[in-house]
Amino acid sequence: MWKTALALLSLTNAVAAQANSNTAVTVKWLEGTPKINTGTTFGLPWARGQHLANTTSFTTSSGDLQSWVTAYWPDGSIKWTGHAIGASDTPASEYIITASGVGNSTSNRSRQAAEKSGIKVVKSSNAVVVDTGKITVSFATSGSTLVSSIKSSSGKVVGKNGRLVLTSQSGIIEDGDRSQIDYFNFANKIYNTTVSEESTTRALVTIHGIHQDVAGSHKDWLPFTLRFYLYANSDTIKTVHTIVYDGIAKSDFISGLGIRFNVPLADEELFDRHVRIAGTDGGILHEAVQGITGLRRDPGEAARKAQYNGTKTPAKETWDSRVTSRLQWIPSWNDYRLTQLSADGFNIAKRTKAGQSWLKIPGGTRAGGLAYLGGATVGGLAVGLRDFWKKYPTSIDISNAATDEGSITLWLYSPSAEPMDLRPYHDGLGEDTYEKQLDALEITYEDYEERYNTPYGIARTNEIFIYAFDSTPSADTLSTLTNYTNQPPALFAEPSYIRETRALGSYWEVPGTGNNSATDAAAIESHLQFLTQFYENQIEQRRWYGFWDHGDIMHGYDTDRHQWKYDIGGYAWDNSELSPDLFFWNQFLRTGRSDVYRLAEAQVRHGGEVDSYHLGNFTGLGTRHGVQHWGDSAKQGRISTPVYRKTFYYLSGGDERTGDLVHEALQAEQAFLLVDARRKVRDPSVIYTPDPKALYLNFGTDWAGLAAAQLIEWERRGPRWEEARDKLLETARTFPKLKFGFVTGEALYNSEDGSWAPPPTDPNNNGSITVSHLSAVFGVLETLDQLFEHYPEISKDFVDAWLDYCYYYGASKAEQARKYGKDFGKLNLRQGHSRFTAYVANRRNNGTLAKRAWDEFSNDNSADELSPDDPWTTVLFKGSEVLTPVEEADWITTNAAALYGLAGIELLALV
Repeated sequence: MWKTALALLSLTNAVAAQANSNTAVTVKWLEGTPKINTGTTFGLPWARGQHLANTTSFTTSSGDLQSWVTAYWPDGSIKWTGHAIGASDTPASEYIITASGVGNSTSNRSRQAAEKSGIKVVKSSNAVVVDTGKITVSFATSGSTLVSSIKSSSGKVVGKNGRLVLTSQSGIIEDGDRSQIDYFNFANKIYNTTVSEESTTRALVTIHGIHQDVAGSHKDWLPFTLRFYLYANSDTIKTVHTIVYDGIAKSDFISGLGIRFNVPLADEELFDRHVRIAGTDGGILHEAVQGITGLRRDPGEAARKAQYNGTKTPAKETWDSRVTSRLQWIPSWNDYRLTQLSADGFNIAKRTKAGQSWLKIPGGTRAGGLAYLGGATVGGLAVGLRDFWKKYPTSIDISNAATDEGSITLWLYSPSAEPMDLRPYHDGLGEDTYEKQLDALEITYEDYEERYNTPYGIARTNEIFIYAFDSTPSADTLSTLTNYTNQPPALFAEPSYIRETRALGSYWEVPGTGNNSATDAAAIESHLQFLTQFYENQIEQRRWYGFWDHGDIMHGYDTDRHQWKYDIGGYAWDNSELSPDLFFWNQFLRTGRSDVYRLAEAQVRHGGEVDSYHLGNFTGLGTRHGVQHWGDSAKQGRISTPVYRKTFYYLSGGDERTGDLVHEALQAEQAFLLVDARRKVRDPSVIYTPDPKALYLNFGTDWAGLAAAQLIEWERRGPRWEEARDKLLETARTFPKLKFGFVTGEALYNSEDGSWAPPPTDPNNNGSITVSHLSAVFGVLETLDQLFEHYPEISKDFVDAWLDYCYYYGASKAEQARKYGKDFGKLNLRQGHSRFTAYVANRRNNGTLAKRAWDEFSNDNSADELSPDDPWTTVLFKGSEVLTPVEEADWITTNAAALYGLAGIELLALV
């Protein structure tokens, strides 16, 4: 039924879509025009019915453009597109993307683009070879080598044998006893290598594999995915590296994780071989394998300057013979190592060869995370890790630089650090029953349960940039590339255009438009800016950095210690509690502020990876806030919900790793069969056995995340999009049949078809009331609004059931009792729920209700709210009161900040 109706709808709207034959959209750089562009991908939204996917072509005002559809409206028109532009040494300050009308098929567009593009792809049984016009890269399809070779445009092999490296050990050295510890070295084993079907301006090579023990004494483990992005006319390879931890925390300790390339040097003199390492603030270390500067005898200014600048030295015959006759006495530096073991300091050392001592080189605070090895005539490679110091412990090794073939290793987890310890931070404290665990929750706010505090299945993604050179680049070039690596340029449309398309909901508005002229708008805007800046500053001052931690913020504050509660149960890492991610993304959408974008982007890379599960029984679910990101026993869809990742996915042009995450969230249905979310708090009289046709779910903390995944799958037309669409529409048809609709709170969900039935506490559907302050504060309003915008034809009964919930949550007890027979009891988060009141006021055009929304927003007076009477400033603490100087706002909790931010944004837009 749904398929037939949607097909007719698509046919009906096709003519209207074709009528709008041309649309031009301007995109600009997030942080101003970059010095260079090595290739960029970005996304654009389009209004419903504007352009049909199979009859629309895209062009740009400057350079080649590759385009693809990342989302569709139900009528078949384009909702989101991804676009790639090639490399340029002089990028334009803006680009105009034009969508043109009927008559240019996708195949024609691809063929025409391929004729102009510098990208060429050749596939064979054992390799995928990509030629960008600047470099030619050969990727393996099997074995232990990922990148067989990287050639410059002149044909020089400047890099080869690219592979992953992993070391681990079976225990931690405690009390100096090494006797019971085994050590392992791993190579990578490729499962499969694929290349994007359309590779005109951008080619994407994806390699899936696993790490294999070289000695064969450890099982294969730590599956990985590597995505290599290559752009036309570019000598850069952007690499997105993902690992999933599938070890045993008490016996699988990662001691080193990295990526390594060999660099051919045989045809280069030792004194013309160069090492460059990025330091702080754009600084570069200038080193040669055999130094000829600073000697007792001077080879000559031309030779010295050439070595320092990285150019070929003059012929030795032109040097002072007192130097050339004694070159054999000048040490050759074979190995270099930079280690960043904290967010505040790095060290560099070098040595002549193994067995000799390391010589310290003055270090610094925060390394740029990029290093180069190569020669003046043979060229070489620079490799950089984004957020190098923010994801400490990291390091870079340059080895065998004095031999015919050197190597450069970028360590994502440094072997110089203590082994990665993912064991639980306490032994359970005797909490061996639900009764004890619930009692402990009352004091530390931690929901502990044995076997649930596992890192098995968590993931981490890093971005690596590989730069190929025909000759040693200038220090200025490497400094520019270091900045590029850490802050890759991004293109975006204006917020007002994105808002007009309604492709990301209707609950936000650009400042200064619509209801943003309200009396208190200026104060609210100031407070929103204060909150985003406050968290940016706290990340820096409190050093919320590290391999697993970067991208998260803390949850609660200890005013006595002037410290966030990093060590207290459920008050520590926030894990997206009450949707700060959504607040920051909404604030970016409406303002276009680059600092907010970078904050929210880091949360995507953290929350979707570390706080969520990708293997095992918990796949598709995430973990509630806690001392360790994976430690709490509450595994729910409220943390893994794709609504926190959706904006980034579409604005990035369909970031493929994020695409994996949003699709993976569909597996929550299967996880709910294995994990009973209400096992500790269910009424003992209810006998419940998870069944695919009757999963006992909460609509907000469980189903909302699943619904967000189903909506994105429908939009993207992913592998399960028809199933996802049908389930959403079946939910819309059956959920209103619950007598009290969303006020029912928890009911039985059929994961086979998406239908709902009364809960086991009310089998006859007489009306059950289960209203919690947590049910709707994890993106459910935003997900439902996006669903209503996506498919306005959705069941009116379903929309009305939702609007009733929005109205009655904040209504008086008397109103609740008149409607449902009894009131909802004591409810919290009034300020946060003011946006629900505003939403129903907007949808029903109710001015009286709009006033109620503003009252709820401004006069909550509870613990999890922020008020106009709050200080809206910070207090500086320094000296002996604190470890390091910090700015404190003891009136802020992250719950309150997230809810104030979301409510403020949505009230300004809606009422």
